[in-house]
Amino acid sequence: MLPPPPSALPAPSLALCSEQDVTRLVHDFYARVREEPRLGPVFAARIHDWDAHLAQLVDFWSAMLRGTRRFSGAPMPKHMAMDELDRDLFDRWLGLFRLTTAECGNPAMQRLADDVAERIADTFWRRFQMLRWPPLQVVGAARPD
Repeated sequence: MLPPPPSALPAPSLALCSEQDVTRLVHDFYARVREEPRLGPVFAARIHDWDAHLAQLVDFWSAMLRGTRRFSGAPMPKHMAMDELDRDLFDRWLGLFRLTTAECGNPAMQRLADDVAERIADTFWRRFQMLRWPPLQVVGAARPD
């Protein structure tokens, strides 16, 4: 399914949702992640202080949904160092995220959060593939001398 055009998505704003909404989304979602048979062990192996991690994730999603500027961090390098990533893990992560946003009772927040999550998963997966697998030679392409 194609993502909605940018004009159809709500903009991040303080009016879109409350901090309580963001906190509930993050905590409910990661409670599901921790119970998921494939995702749970991946997170358990790396997250040793869940309170601190959840606080950082609330800051991230507050920035994405409310436009706050509390988040600081660089998640890409940490994720790219994880050799066990595969498309199934990203799909499971997205499925649980969409399930959680569907229960939030805020359709505008759901649309924006789902779009952001889709873009994150796509970006991370594409970067992971580029780092792990060299480009394939195009059949019929000129070979370098």
